[in-house]
Amino acid sequence: MTLRTTLTAPRSAGLHTGDPAAFYAAIFDMNGILRGKRLPLSHLSKVLSAGTRMPLSSIGVDIWGTDVAGTRLTLERGDLDGCCLPTGRGLLDLGWPGNPFPLLPLWMTCEDGSPYLGDARHLLAAVLARYAALELTPVVATEVEFYLTDPAAATSGSDSIYAISELAGMSAFLDDVYAVAAACGISVEAATAEGAPGQFEFNLVHQPDAMKAAEDTLFFRQIIRNAARRHGHEASFMAKPFGDHAGSGLHVHFSVLDAKGQNIFSNGTPEGSAMLRHAVAGQLATLADLSLAFAPHLNSYRRLAPGGLAPTRIGWGYENRTSALRIPAGPDVARRIEHRVSGADANPFVVLAAILGGALHGITQQLSPPPPISTNAHVEDQPRIAKDWPDALERFRRVDLVGQILHPDFVAAFAACKQQEQEVFAAHVSDFEMKTYRLAL
Repeated sequence: MTLRTTLTAPRSAGLHTGDPAAFYAAIFDMNGILRGKRLPLSHLSKVLSAGTRMPLSSIGVDIWGTDVAGTRLTLERGDLDGCCLPTGRGLLDLGWPGNPFPLLPLWMTCEDGSPYLGDARHLLAAVLARYAALELTPVVATEVEFYLTDPAAATSGSDSIYAISELAGMSAFLDDVYAVAAACGISVEAATAEGAPGQFEFNLVHQPDAMKAAEDTLFFRQIIRNAARRHGHEASFMAKPFGDHAGSGLHVHFSVLDAKGQNIFSNGTPEGSAMLRHAVAGQLATLADLSLAFAPHLNSYRRLAPGGLAPTRIGWGYENRTSALRIPAGPDVARRIEHRVSGADANPFVVLAAILGGALHGITQQLSPPPPISTNAHVEDQPRIAKDWPDALERFRRVDLVGQILHPDFVAAFAACKQQEQEVFAAHVSDFEMKTYRLAL
C-alpha cells in the first residue's frame, strides 16, 4: 500500500492571511476526532518529509480521550510510538475562531512502515485496493445533517422542512461555510433546512475518490463547528440530540465505474443492472453485523427507531426513504445506491469501508437481494438492524465476515473501544434515573 505524501504544503486560502506561527499536525482517531500536536512552523519541512511520532494508542482512545485498556497498547507494550505521515492533502485552514493555525492531516504507520490498521484511513484504503484490483472505482457523495443551536437556549420553533426563510436567516453562516470549504478543496452543493428547528443538511459533490470523500466529510464537520462558533452558535452532530425531533444522518450515495469509466449499476432501465442488485444484496447481508460501524455510540440507537425516516429494518427499495437502502430515481447514467443507516456521529472512513466492503462482497459473490419494498419498511417482516448498542457490539466482534470486510486488527481495537465506552455509560447514574427512583423506592 502506497502512502500519499507531498514535499510541499500549499496553504488553503481560508479566513486567515499571512504566515502562521505554528500548525497543527493531527490524525483522526477511531471516533473521527482530531488528535495531534501543535508545532512551530519551522518544523513543517521536517514533518512533511519524515512525519512525526505519536503513540499508537492515541488513535484508539475512547470518546473521552481515555486510553482503552482492551487494545493492550499502553502498559502491556510500553505505549510504543507509531509514525504519522502526511496524507498529501497539505495545510488546511479550517477556520478555528481567533486561531490562525492551519492543520496538516496525517495517517499512522507502524515502526516498520506498514499501515497501522487501527487507523481507519488504512481500513478504507485496503477496501479501495480491492476495488482497484478489479479495475473498479467507487464514486461517492455524502449528505451531512446537523443541528445549529443557541448555546444559551434550547432549540425552539416548529418543524419547517426545506424552508427558504430559515436558510435566508442563516445566510452569513452558510456563506462562511461555503467559503472555507471551497478554500480547502471541498466541493459542496445544496444546503437545506431539514425537518426540525435548527436542523440543516449539506450535500457534498460526488467524486471518484472515496478516500477524499471520507476526509472531506470529517473536515467539513469541523468547518461547520468552527463557523457556528464564529456566529455565536453551536453545531451538534449527535445522531439524536432531541428526543422529540428528527435525528441527524450521514447518508452515503455511491455508484461504481468500470475500467472504461462506465457506471456498472446502469443498464438503461430505472431498475438498474444485475451488478446493482449484487451490491444491494451484499450490503443487506452484512448490514446487521456491521451496525456498529454505522451507529457507533449509545445515542446512535435513539435515531434508529420506528416512526421516522431513519431505517430500522434491513431492506431496500426504489425511491423509498423508509428503507435502509434507497435507489433514487433520475438519469440512468447516475444510477446509484443511497445508504441511509449511518448517523451524523459516525466516522466516515469506517462507514465507507463498511458500505463499499459489503457491496464488493455482494458483487464478487453474485448475491441476490430479496424483493424491493414499496411500502413502510418499518412494518415489513424483514431482519432488524442491531436493536441496540450492546447487540451491535456483540455482532461486530463475533462474526468472521466483519473481519474479512474490514480487518481483524481494526475490529479488535474498535470493539475494545466501544466495550469500554459501554461500561462507562452503564456505571453512570443519569438525572432521570435518580428522579425516578430516589424518592419512589
